[in-house]
Amino acid sequence: MAHTLSARSRQARALFAPLPSTYDRWSRLLSLGQDPRWRRFLLSQVDAGEGQSVLDVATGTGAVAIELARQKGCEVVGVDQSPEMLAEAQRRVAAVGLAAHIRLIQARAEDLPFGDGWFDGLTFTYLLRYVDDPAATLRELARVVRPGRTIAMLEFGVPRRVWRGPWELYVRVGLPVAGRTISPGWHEVGGFLGASIRDFYERHPLPQLLDLWRDAGIEDVRARRLSLGGGIVVWGRRGG
Repeated sequence: MAHTLSARSRQARALFAPLPSTYDRWSRLLSLGQDPRWRRFLLSQVDAGEGQSVLDVATGTGAVAIELARQKGCEVVGVDQSPEMLAEAQRRVAAVGLAAHIRLIQARAEDLPFGDGWFDGLTFTYLLRYVDDPAATLRELARVVRPGRTIAMLEFGVPRRVWRGPWELYVRVGLPVAGRTISPGWHEVGGFLGASIRDFYERHPLPQLLDLWRDAGIEDVRARRLSLGGGIVVWGRRGG
């Protein structure tokens, strides 16, 4: 599989490979406690229930997949390109007794191994910054969802107006310094993250990103900025 990955995907895979066992704890702290709140709002937009199936793409350590199964009572398939993240997700799923309800598969968001309209919903978290073609990836995500069902995304955002300055200070100085105190791997992430977020929204400002969703056949697209704009949840319905 590795030979099929683009340079961007290989970078993401290498960046996060050392982090699975500490990922949830430190991502919560480095987001100043906001990441769990963002995930809760993401889950609140998913209308799946018992007997239905949801695909969680870029599942990472399985945090969203676990809460989908717990809160919604649905069956979940979690997909990620990282074997290290999936191994940690598998451990966590087993630890909370949800192995019968969550299946984990190594696959790429750009080339999902599922038929058209297989799922009753889809979530993805911190994904589009790591793919070469967000528009094509959104089309692929929409393809596997049944018409009328929800697709929802969580991503970091860039705050606007007066909050942009404090955000820039935090991602340029605070994150790298905090990461250095944790581990070499987190130091690398701390130095990478701000530029990655900034570059993504320079290439795809939020109004244009929402247009990409609509162009992918997703209707009723909405977005909510959270925590002064530090996080963004986008959601909509697969068109008929």
